[in-house]
Formats: sequence, C-alpha cells, structure tokens
Amino acid sequence: MHGNAGVEANARITAYAAVALLLPLLVVGLTGLIAPRLLHVHVLVGVLVLPPLLLKLGSTGYRFVRFYTNDPRYRAAGPPELGMRLLAPVLVFLTLVVFASGLELWLFGFRLGFAWLPIHHASGLAWLVVAVIHSGSYLRRTSQLALEDWHDHLAGATTRRGLAVGSLLLGAVIAVAVLPYPSPFVVSGGG
Repeated sequence: MHGNAGVEANARITAYAAVALLLPLLVVGLTGLIAPRLLHVHVLVGVLVLPPLLLKLGSTGYRFVRFYTNDPRYRAAGPPELGMRLLAPVLVFLTLVVFASGLELWLFGFRLGFAWLPIHHASGLAWLVVAVIHSGSYLRRTSQLALEDWHDHLAGATTRRGLAVGSLLLGAVIAVAVLPYPSPFVVSGGG
C-alpha cells in the first residue's frame, strides 16, 4: 500500500478498470485478427469496452497529472518503471487511434475514404502488441491491488467496484442500443 489513501484509491480504481477490460479487450483483439466472420462481435465488444476504457484512461490520466504537477503524495509514491513510462504515451495514442478509427468505420463505412481501414488495422496490430506488453508488466500488481481492496478497509472500496462494474454495464447497454443500427461498413462488405 502507498503511504497515502488517495494515491492508493487511485491505484485501485485503475486496477479494477484493468480487470474489467482484460477479457473484453482480449476478445476485441482476437476477433480483430480473424475479423470478417466475427466483425459483429468485434464491433459490439469494442463498444462495450468504451466506458471501462474511459475509466482507466481517466484514472491513469489523473495520476499522471498529479505526479507531473508535483503533488507531494503522488511524487512520494514514485513514478512507474522507466519502460512503462515510455510505453504509456504510445499505448494511449494507439488506443485513441484504434478506437476512433473503429468507430469511424462503424458509423460511416468508406464514405469518408478508404484510409480508415488500413489505419485501423495497423494501429490495432500495434496496439495489441503494446497492450500485451503493458498488461503483462502490470498483471501481478493489478490482481494484488484488486484483491487488497476486498480484504482491507480502505474507504471507497464499494464505490471503486461499483464504478468498474457500472462502466461494464453501461458499455453493455450501449452495445445493445447499437444492435438495431446497421453499419455501412458491414453493408459495404468491409472487413
């Protein structure tokens, strides 16, 4: 546990978001590799992960801002290891590109040009490699933080769990809501 409850709570919500994302992002990555047959699954699970992904980006972004604006509590907790500090901007950039290009393809198909498909594929492959490295590096720490939150009495544990589960439920609601709307990308035979 970090020396400060706020820093620890932030680490734990980040861990919960990571746990909520692990299996769905694995499905998105695998269905992306074998896409044409599983394009609908790829899209629906991709939509499902948007809220927990925003939760994780928000919690890590908050830590980043607090650390680099010299908040003494976050400075005392120390930075991530150098490799992960260098990898983080790449992962965030690729995450934004792969999900934005995927949403663009689902919403507009090729109406805005054909460049979005190779952008989505290239960023998706690069994202998969970087995400596996990132996840592998943090897997043990993530599970440790999530388990600690069930065993000790750090204030806000129920809220943190609720945010992670709620983000997945919101993602499921959004995924179900988009089911009736066909994608021009699917209709145009893209994939």
